[in-house]
Amino acid sequence: MTNKKTELDKRAGLKIVGALRQGIGADRYGRDSALANERRARRERDRAAGLVPFAVKLPQSTVQELQARAQREARELGELVDELLRSALASQASDAK
Repeated sequence: MTNKKTELDKRAGLKIVGALRQGIGADRYGRDSALANERRARRERDRAAGLVPFAVKLPQSTVQELQARAQREARELGELVDELLRSALASQASDAK
């Protein structure tokens, strides 16, 4: 019995779907849920520490300079930016008086 091209394509598609079901079904919530739980835990820690996400757009050269300095000083980028912003704000406040 000769199969038409559409029937062959349909069977190939069913094989792919079956393989995906077997591969994904066993680990459907395992790996991905662990990553989601880790992210959720980090957000909770940040929230408890009073940290708020704050996105800004900066020139690439400034970002590279900040990243290099953070790496030289073995600090996190957010920690370095926080310190720099606080010192800049404090110096402006003292200049204004």
